[in-house]
Amino acid sequence: MANLDPIEFELFKNALFSIADEMALTVHRTTYSAVLKDNMDYSTAFCDAEGRLVAQGLTLPSHLGSIPEALAAVMRRYGDTMAEGDIFVLNDPFEGGMHLPDIFLFQPIYMDGERVAIAATICHHTDVGGRVPGSNASDSTEIYQEGLRIPPLRLYERGVPNATLHLLIERNVRVPVKVFGDLRAQLAACTIAERAFKDLVARTGLEQTRFYMNELLDYAERLTRAALRDLPDGEWRFEDHIDDDGVEVGRPIPLRVRIEKRGDHMLVDWTSSSPQVKGAINNTFSYTRSAAYCAVKSILPANIPNNEGYFRAIEVIAPKGTIAHGELPAACAARGLTGFRMVDCLFGALAQMLPDRVGAAGDGGNIGVSIGGYTPQRQPFIYVDFTCSAWGGRPFADGCDGNSHMFANMASPSIEVTETEQPIQILKYEFLADTMGAGQYRGGAPFCREYRFLEAEGVLQVRADRRAYPPFGLQGGGAGAPSMNWLTRDGATEALPSKFCITLQYGDVFRLEVPGGGGWGDPFARDPAAVLADARNGLVSVAAARAEYGVAIAAGWTVDAAATTALRAGPRAPLAAISRVRAA
Repeated sequence: MANLDPIEFELFKNALFSIADEMALTVHRTTYSAVLKDNMDYSTAFCDAEGRLVAQGLTLPSHLGSIPEALAAVMRRYGDTMAEGDIFVLNDPFEGGMHLPDIFLFQPIYMDGERVAIAATICHHTDVGGRVPGSNASDSTEIYQEGLRIPPLRLYERGVPNATLHLLIERNVRVPVKVFGDLRAQLAACTIAERAFKDLVARTGLEQTRFYMNELLDYAERLTRAALRDLPDGEWRFEDHIDDDGVEVGRPIPLRVRIEKRGDHMLVDWTSSSPQVKGAINNTFSYTRSAAYCAVKSILPANIPNNEGYFRAIEVIAPKGTIAHGELPAACAARGLTGFRMVDCLFGALAQMLPDRVGAAGDGGNIGVSIGGYTPQRQPFIYVDFTCSAWGGRPFADGCDGNSHMFANMASPSIEVTETEQPIQILKYEFLADTMGAGQYRGGAPFCREYRFLEAEGVLQVRADRRAYPPFGLQGGGAGAPSMNWLTRDGATEALPSKFCITLQYGDVFRLEVPGGGGWGDPFARDPAAVLADARNGLVSVAAARAEYGVAIAAGWTVDAAATTALRAGPRAPLAAISRVRAA
């Protein structure tokens, strides 16, 4: 008879979480592509025999809601016919997936012929075919343009590889060596999970293991509901806009969220948001759920496990046919943009609920940059980078500088590795001055990056935003500076839209400027010493210190106290992000 021993349960919980983390480290150590080993765009998880998410590994919060949805699709098709040695694969956004580059692998784990758990991995693959290298163009208009669509299928059946499916994948991707190398990394992570879990069962006993896995879900639910009860009841709304979808350029796309919290339950409702759009920024419902789970998790205690017990207390509504829940044939390759922006939109609503705990908008990440083509020997190359940099100012501290959006936890690719593996030279990678939203706590500093293309011809695809609607400030803080894209060719520089797909030529230089984080609180309440420190570090100019913060910086890098007092007592201009529309 299973029973709850609090000390044994704590040890079991940490052991199970460690399995999911070890899976993530296995992917990192064995993968081939930069988007995984550098960007770390992947997640791992451990599920029970019924397919319920029990533990998530250390990687992306943006996958919080995706694995249960994908595994549910597998269970619907194969739940009664699964067998030991089976491994399932899918990427179909309309049957459990999110967008085509994200490929899920699920391995059921058996003991004495009985399914006892399921190991899960999801990795963003460098390429899955389609009209543009990297398979993530924002200007595709239907799913059929975006690449190979894989419904839930057996990649291995009773330990035997599905040769037909392997060959089909190989013939439809541009870089099969990387794709299959990354698939093997996912398989390795599942193998690690199987071995570690069987060791755990050997120590704990199968009946007690099942009991503790179920208890872990209930434990997460109890913690979540208790934390929600401590929050004020009410209803809050917020509206933000995506610049456009990259197809109908200049047409704003509204994101509208309503949060209703009553007792130990929270509702997140996206009903009033835009209908699904022509461009490829439509969300799957699982990704919309992930955004809600991530944003709400950020205001709750850190000790709540990331599993389906946490999800039970948070209801997410997103009608089909909206940008929050696209229907076939909606394009969704660039749906990452919308998911990230949903997190910021939720912060706008949560800040009304908890003004002393929620920060301003970050850079709205992540920005997707893909460069692909062929060498003279017709060998393909594809560079994929998802970059974000600046958090919004917080009620207690400045926004983080050069730090990934919390929805991603992504890292930047190594410049040296990029230049070794790709026909690209990185000319600049530096913070941008006078781009952070002013505030008592300023927004985070964004960066620019310049790429020189070194092949005869290639395709550049960029998915950015926050051009017309820069990151918002809160509690009197200013907006961050907008994003910018520039192309220099034959000595002439031109501004590019936020989303585009163009042909590159040898020697072209592309410059990406990330938006700055929004500010929090009155800029004239900022400590002059902090303004001086930013000025000395090159993040704030002397002119901006005076205009936006009312701080006079004298020769010798000192604060002129008398002049500062006079500036702050006098009239001030309305806050606005300092324009960056200038020569690159």
